[in-house]
Parts: sequence; structure tokens; C-alpha cells
Amino acid sequence: MGDHMNLIAITLPYFYRGESRDIAALIDSGRFLRVHIRKPYASIDEMCVLLNAIPYEMRAKITLHDCLELADEFGVGGVHLSGRHPKAPSGWQGLVSRSIHSVEEILESKEDYVFLSPVYTSISKPGYRGKFNLSDVSRYLNSKVYALGGVTFERLPEIKAAGFGGAAMLGAVWRRPIDIEQFSMQFITNGETPESVIEGAKNALAGGCRWVQVRMKDRPIEEVESVLKQLAYECHSHDAVLLVDDHVGIAANMDCVDGVHVGKNDMPVFEARRLLGPSKILGATANTFDDLYAAVKDGADYVGLGPFRFTATKKNLSPVLGEEGYREIIAKCDDVGIHIPVVAIGGITEKDVPSIMRAGARGIAVSSAILKAENQVDMTRMLVGVIRGLMK
Repeated sequence: MGDHMNLIAITLPYFYRGESRDIAALIDSGRFLRVHIRKPYASIDEMCVLLNAIPYEMRAKITLHDCLELADEFGVGGVHLSGRHPKAPSGWQGLVSRSIHSVEEILESKEDYVFLSPVYTSISKPGYRGKFNLSDVSRYLNSKVYALGGVTFERLPEIKAAGFGGAAMLGAVWRRPIDIEQFSMQFITNGETPESVIEGAKNALAGGCRWVQVRMKDRPIEEVESVLKQLAYECHSHDAVLLVDDHVGIAANMDCVDGVHVGKNDMPVFEARRLLGPSKILGATANTFDDLYAAVKDGADYVGLGPFRFTATKKNLSPVLGEEGYREIIAKCDDVGIHIPVVAIGGITEKDVPSIMRAGARGIAVSSAILKAENQVDMTRMLVGVIRGLMK
């Protein structure tokens, strides 16, 4: 159980289909001491629907951050105080916790436990950077203080050694982690017929690509679903990720699809995330730092940044970035503490890979570079080799 530390899970800020089931599963797993339900924009009705769907016997292990007046009515075990809700409901007898952001507040706290944050740069909040040196703060810690902000399972030993009583986790609990080796070389399909789309994807997989995005703009949904079903076995037998472009509903409803990529003119990222839930991969297209920041804030797991240069495979092309554009945007991300994986897209050839990776991108997404090659398998194998060499 997380290096034998007391762990608390915090929900994502939006509601999604199947969330009550996921909360119940976390409680039932025994890995987490409590689940904090944090929904800053929730209505009373929305919160009632969620709480009603969680078995009554599990609610003692739930803490509410919002709609605190429902705690007694639903048998909830704790309330969490904040700027939005500075006081517990009148007559409250359950657990009380609070978020704090300074050592002084540790010494002043009278709650059952507190969250000290941000200890590390946040996973779920872009630009929310760690502000504490663990060795400096260690002498003020006690069993009531939980670390919050950028907490991952890998960091638990360090958190425990510093003297925290436990850790609260958000992003690391819900988000599906991205395997950078898979992510680094992505193939985007293109073809006039379903057969040509499938053939190109199979050749990319044979060459070592482990990330396929099926892009079939303006094709009937039934045709897109058929192609995905046929490619699902191929992708999963190669341990490859299978994404669909644009069709959020398909990604949400087909178990064999790992996620979706939405363009700037597709469904908004925050709407896509609510439909998908946290367990499926959500990628978003960006052309500027502001695009990227918004995508991260709204729940994207990665960003396709581009175009690198002009590409004929995409209509309504955004301004071309070039190597310097990547360097500037990714450097700005580093400056404000955003570390979302960025894949370069748009007209990329094998000669561009070293400069793109040096600029800070974690991978490339290509279509024509493979499909127009004399031997698609060999071209993919060469691109994969170049990227792997640069990643060492």
C-alpha cells in the first residue's frame, strides 16, 4: 500500500460517467485511507446524484470539499475546509481537514489533518509549482500533515522520509500514464479507402511504431468503427496504443480504443474529458503556448504541437512553427512548470527529427513521411531507430 503510507485520493474536478463506481473501487481496494470529493463547480443536485450512487457503507471514508451541507444527510465521514468553505457545517461531528500553504499554518492548525501544498509541481494544475524544500520543512512535520501537489507513487519513500504523515494524490490516481517510448513515434493514418488506412497502419506497426492514430475525416462513423475494430488486434498484439482522431464518442464507447485526439476545431478538450473519463488518453492540438496551456488545464494528457512545416494532409493549417517555434513554446512551458508530453506534428521528415527532439519535443507524429516512402516498413524502422538513439 504505497510504501505503507496513509494515502488519500482526491477526485478530478469534473463529473464523468462511471465515477461513483471508480470511487467505490478505490475505497474497496484498501490502498487509500479516504477519498476526497472535490467538485468546485458542482450543484447540489449533481453532488446528490454522485453520493447516492456510492454504497452507504463506504461513505464514512469520503470527505466533501464542496456542498458540505450534504455531509450529514448522506452519512459522509469528513469535510474539507478552504477559501470557498472556511467553516464546517453547524454541529458537525465528523473529521475536518484543511488545505494549507505555509509552515506557519502547520503550527496553527487544529484540524484532524491538513494538506500542505504544493510540495512538488502539480500534475493536474498547469503552472502550480512546488514551493517547499523537504529538508527545510521536515522539522515542522507531524502525522497530521499530508503532502499534496505532484505526488506520485515513486515519490512516496521521499515523502515518508521527510516526516509527512501521509500523502494526497490527484493526477497520479486517475490519469493513465503515457509510455514515452510508445509515444515518441506516432503514425497518423491517411488513405482513400478503409483498406489503404489499415494497410498503412499495419506497415507502421511492422516497422516498430507503437502508437497509431486513425484519422478518417468526413467518413461515416460505421466505417471508422470498422477500421478501428480491425486494427485493434494488430495494435494490441504489438503492444501499441490505438487512438482515433476527433470521434470522442467512439473512443468513449469502444473498449478496444485507447483514447482520442481532438483538433482545435473539434470538440473542446474539457467536454471530451468529461465524456471519456480519466482512464482513456486524450490528446489535443496546439499551435501556441496559450493553446497548450488551455489544453493542459482542461484535461489533455499530451499535446500535438505544430505544424512544424506546411503539410498537404491537413486543411485549415495553423501558422507554421519551425524549430524555433518549438523551442520557444517548450521553454515557456519549462519556465512555468508545465511538463506535459509534446509531440511534433506537421510535414516532418527523417532529417527533421534531431532538431525537433533537441528543441524539447518528446516525439514526432508522421503520416506522409511513411506513406510516401518506397518501403513503408523500412522507413518506419529508420525513424524509430533515429528517435531511440536520441532518447538514450
